[in-house]
Amino acid sequence: MRLKDLAILAAAAITAALTFGDAVAQQKTLRDQLVGTWILVSQEITSRDGTKTALFGTNPKGLLTFDEGGHYIQIQVRPDRPKFEANNRLQGTPEENKAALAGGIGQFGTWSVNETNKLLLLHEIGNISFPNEENTDQKRIVSLSGDDLKLLIELNDGGKIELIYRASR
Repeated sequence: MRLKDLAILAAAAITAALTFGDAVAQQKTLRDQLVGTWILVSQEITSRDGTKTALFGTNPKGLLTFDEGGHYIQIQVRPDRPKFEANNRLQGTPEENKAALAGGIGQFGTWSVNETNKLLLLHEIGNISFPNEENTDQKRIVSLSGDDLKLLIELNDGGKIELIYRASR
């Protein structure tokens, strides 16, 4: 092999190694990719028999935020919840209070991920609409595609909940 050919081959090998190294360095962990605020696009419950329900309607509102320190907050609401006649949240009728509570979810706590199994692990500290989940651990199967985050919750009865979020940019 001529010296010139050897020099070209060495330069190509070094370039390839540097490019590969940059690509590896630029890959983010699942945890790093989740940090930020996500806007709810859809939520669908599929029961064991295959029946599908959009619990918060076809155009739900919601945010899911993961911070660097390991805290999260999630809020989801039906956009069509009825307003309170008295225009005071402390003076709602039993029916108004029931509709407001059934039409939303609000929770917060701490979060981590299992990178290998692509699981989001939540420790729920507070829950506005279902206190039974306070101080419980929850699992979500995570998949990311572009700016979309899909969370899958497998229910004990064989059903599932699928949430789709879009990155807030």
